[in-house]
Amino acid sequence: MTMSFPPPPPPSPAYPVQLGIDPESGSRNRLTVALRFLWVIPIAIVLTAVSGGVSTLRPAGESTTIVIVAAGGFLFWAPLLLILFRQKYPRWWFDWNVALLRFSNRVAAYALLLRDEYPSTDEEQAVHLVVPYPDARHDLNRWLPLVKWLLAVPHYIVLAVLWVGGFFAVIVMWFAIVFTGRAPAGFERFIVDLVRWTNRVMAYAVLLTTDRYPPFRLGV
Repeated sequence: MTMSFPPPPPPSPAYPVQLGIDPESGSRNRLTVALRFLWVIPIAIVLTAVSGGVSTLRPAGESTTIVIVAAGGFLFWAPLLLILFRQKYPRWWFDWNVALLRFSNRVAAYALLLRDEYPSTDEEQAVHLVVPYPDARHDLNRWLPLVKWLLAVPHYIVLAVLWVGGFFAVIVMWFAIVFTGRAPAGFERFIVDLVRWTNRVMAYAVLLTTDRYPPFRLGV
């Protein structure tokens, strides 16, 4: 009697949001790593300016508080409404969101000691983020954007815990690079995986570019 076994299930397709960060080759720039917390400030201010937000400034000796409002930021409500009522996602809104997310990733790669070149505001450099443009009418459920933020809550909780570990991993990387010129490969992979996971949740719950639920895993 010949026993037959069902064929193994096909591997699940790769998640539509992919991130790759080229690893640094050779010895790292110890000086820029040692002072990274200072060097990152100018580009972080630029990122804040285009990301939106409100901050206050009170000059020394003055009683007047200056409120600074930054324009920009990720487009969320406008795509949500257009997906809901017209099943459209305008390409220029998508391009803005993806460009801002890519810029944020370049700044993150620099701040988290994954790369030593200063982040560009527009060039891809060594941080490769792929977010496919969706066909809103066929690829996106018009009602799902209303609850994606809620469905993503478990990811927020898990990522908050993992990023605590990521903070300490970056500290270990800082000491390792400053004193040896190299970062532990395992720690680098962990940070890249955290950034990748964060991007997937952003694309699902904020950018609304995919309806595929993000996987609970580190790695690709």
